Amino acid sequence: MTADHTRAPVLEALVDYRREGRLSFTPPGHKQARGADPVVREVLGDAVFHGDVLAIGGLDDRLTRGRVLQRAQDLMADAVHADHTFFTTCGSSLSVKAAMLAVAGPHEKLLIGRDAHKAVVSGLILSGIEPVWVEPRWDAERHLAHPPSAEEFEKAFAAHPDAKGALVTSPTPYGAGADLGAVAEVCHRRGVPLIVDEAWGAHLPFHPDLPSWAMDAGADICVTSIHKMGSGLEQGSVFHLRGDLVTPEVLGMRADLLNTTSPSTLIFAGLDGWRRQMVLHGEELMGEALKLAAEVRSAVEEIDGMHVNDRDDFCAPGMAHDFDPLPVVIDLGGLGVSGYQAADWLREHRGVVAHLTDHRRIGAQITHGDDRQTAGELLAALKDLASAAPDLAPAPRVEVPSPSELRMPQVMLPRDAFFGPTEDVPLDRAAGRVAAEMITPYPPGIPAVLPGERLAEPVLRYLRSGLEAGMFLPDPSDPALRTVRVVAENGG
Repeated sequence: MTADHTRAPVLEALVDYRREGRLSFTPPGHKQARGADPVVREVLGDAVFHGDVLAIGGLDDRLTRGRVLQRAQDLMADAVHADHTFFTTCGSSLSVKAAMLAVAGPHEKLLIGRDAHKAVVSGLILSGIEPVWVEPRWDAERHLAHPPSAEEFEKAFAAHPDAKGALVTSPTPYGAGADLGAVAEVCHRRGVPLIVDEAWGAHLPFHPDLPSWAMDAGADICVTSIHKMGSGLEQGSVFHLRGDLVTPEVLGMRADLLNTTSPSTLIFAGLDGWRRQMVLHGEELMGEALKLAAEVRSAVEEIDGMHVNDRDDFCAPGMAHDFDPLPVVIDLGGLGVSGYQAADWLREHRGVVAHLTDHRRIGAQITHGDDRQTAGELLAALKDLASAAPDLAPAPRVEVPSPSELRMPQVMLPRDAFFGPTEDVPLDRAAGRVAAEMITPYPPGIPAVLPGERLAEPVLRYLRSGLEAGMFLPDPSDPALRTVRVVAENGG
């Protein structure tokens, strides 16, 4: 039967709930805004509270006989050519953990690109999975990591034939894409599944000029953050399943271990509505976004001191396989300021908030929610930044290691290092010790240090100099990085 994408089961159920005037003696305790603080109601508006009902016993009856959520998930699966789709309200940080747990268990091996998000590392810590790190394609000139090649996964499987599957991140927050079809073929030749962390690719299925997305490229499980490049609310995430290498029952059970038992119907509604919007109007909306991004890219390139990383930069031989132009990544090397300085200046002086920041770049993602007015404000702010740059302090030096220096040996399972006996040592005495914590420049959230890695001086210098330059490190036990948490001497 053909799916009817004009329907939005979650939104329709919320309309029914209000129309029928149901009187709930269940959570949430605000009782359709009546009990909420007046100031909160004024700031958020009552519509937020009116849409905040129980998923079971509110959105649907106590036995879910209306199949509201299941019908919404089935429509989402149809929209992206998946066999099954699962909604979550805890972001792709949960979704990717569920995917990992469905493929491998404690002390089993999983091949993972080393440019994975910290959520993947958290999954390793919780599960006890043994990571086999696959080297990204390093751009030493631009200090960037692109997704690993299929050849690197082939080598890793040859060295670890007992690995249960593989995980690759594509696209990256910078817009670089992997050759997903080739990586999937490497996995399927061995009868094991491929997980794609496609958190930044919610929009990819909806325009032919965008890179291929995971389900069409042969991936088995795909994790997508609808809130990043789509229209969903923050924390809105889905994971899709195809094929028979992972059963939906197993994936559902693993997700249930992590999922909240009190999911937000507001987030479900955002997921449901976004799917309908994209199926009905996505190609037009994405086409306009692509045109706008091209105009923004061209205009930024005309600003003295700025260079927009483009396909030629990222997809050179030996680099990324594909490229998404909507994340507009701007190299500020010609201005002599860091991305941290630029982001702070733009927010303080022009009210413009950049997303991605690193020691030499800022990122301004363009979505279907932008138009010529927002693009014009961005460009005006960037021109003002270029004019103000000579009066800013010179960019502090960040000691970025070479690709070979960035890689530190994994000598313990992340779980064992994280949960075992630990001690805090001064940063200048940490080299040679085994890390017991993650240290992650954010955004984009790719850990520089993982639990179980033997610390090396170049990486520690990079983090210390980065912190002094304005890098944000949200996760070390000592935010000032005076000390580092390591495995106790008698624990390693």
